[in-house]
Amino acid sequence: MPKDNENIRLPLLGPVEPSEPQGFTADQMIRCEECLRANPPTRINCLYCSVPLPMNEASARLRKPVLRKPEKHQVGYNTILLPGIETYSAEAISEAAELLKLKNDELQRILNERLPLPLARTASREEAELVFERLRALGFDVVTLVDEGALRRVRSIAFDESRFVVNPGQTKEEVEELWSNIVLIVPARLMARRVEVKELKTRRAEGEILDKSEFFSDEVVIDFYTTSNSETWRISAGSFDFSCLGPDKALIANENIARLQRWLVSKATNARLDESYNRLRPVLDLVWGPEQETQSSGWRRERPGKLSVGMATITSNESQFTRYTRLLYYLTTHPRG
Repeated sequence: MPKDNENIRLPLLGPVEPSEPQGFTADQMIRCEECLRANPPTRINCLYCSVPLPMNEASARLRKPVLRKPEKHQVGYNTILLPGIETYSAEAISEAAELLKLKNDELQRILNERLPLPLARTASREEAELVFERLRALGFDVVTLVDEGALRRVRSIAFDESRFVVNPGQTKEEVEELWSNIVLIVPARLMARRVEVKELKTRRAEGEILDKSEFFSDEVVIDFYTTSNSETWRISAGSFDFSCLGPDKALIANENIARLQRWLVSKATNARLDESYNRLRPVLDLVWGPEQETQSSGWRRERPGKLSVGMATITSNESQFTRYTRLLYYLTTHPRG
């Protein structure tokens, strides 16, 4: 019988290759001109104070975008693919996918649509410029779009043969437009998921879950744009007064908004109807994923000495749809040669 110590592995002899990649030398590090701290040459903005770092010839080759998503209050920079008849090599797709932090098959799904679609979204103009330059060097035709334009919700519409009046909620804010000024109509379904959790706080790191519930909503909306301004006008099935339909008004909101869409298309003869969003949503999720927002309902006293807190997490595709319709509006007002 073998002895127990015969099964013990002997230590390796000789030098061992490091398992982690080598870091940058002190000469390669970039010093921030604002906080004077050293940063890796791959960064565009300072790791500590977010100020743009100075660039030299060596760091220009090493720079990589972080692609940090902008916060809700921040302006976003979107890199949009403008497809043509080009075909891309496997090496170009692989390099672009690594740059964009996508898988090769995910980038290929975007390319296969042969439509203007987002490739990246970041909170930094410097990062957006870097992504733009690297993709152009790989042969991709791209453009950078900045989040802009207000979203105004339409509560009711009054009209005659040549013009209509949009009421966003107050009479003093009414806007009059010509039917011929509408250039784009985009319908979609907005879906939201709300998860509410009620947690009892204890001395342990994790509290005790008292209650959990999930709610889903599905609403049909219509966005339209005019040539007179860049605002997004949105009609929602759940908050619009369908009295403008007159005798055609039905009892069900979804039926009413379907009739309203047909009515708008018949009146706005210069408008293009684009119904591509619902089909393209899985592809848009690769870059413009649904956004989450967490809300607190505050503290409650359950019993003497015991407190609970309620939290709600809301996941919605509304911001994604807004960015997509603004992309379509940009392409409508900036046609390619």
